[in-house]
Amino acid sequence: MLEICDAKYAGDYKVYLVFNNGRAGIANLEKTIFNDTRLIFTKFRDKDRFACFKVDHGTIVWSDEFDLASDYLFYLAFNDDPELQAKFKEWGYVDIV
Repeated sequence: MLEICDAKYAGDYKVYLVFNNGRAGIANLEKTIFNDTRLIFTKFRDKDRFACFKVDHGTIVWSDEFDLASDYLFYLAFNDDPELQAKFKEWGYVDIV
């Protein structure tokens, strides 16, 4: 199971993530936070509040009230890697033509 081992705020809604498969990368969450209209996302548009997350149960968590799936964060960090496109399709994050 894919899990996050470490995470650090990298500025501008970006999070540097270290995964248990040995890969590390930056997930840009700006579009996720601003394009999703659900109320929980609007709370984290404030950068100071967004930056206050922790690693818990293999993913990042904000105030014990909001988290994102580790596979989604992995997708955001590596969505341009051609070798991972089939995996991302399997997870439902991309359509491969």
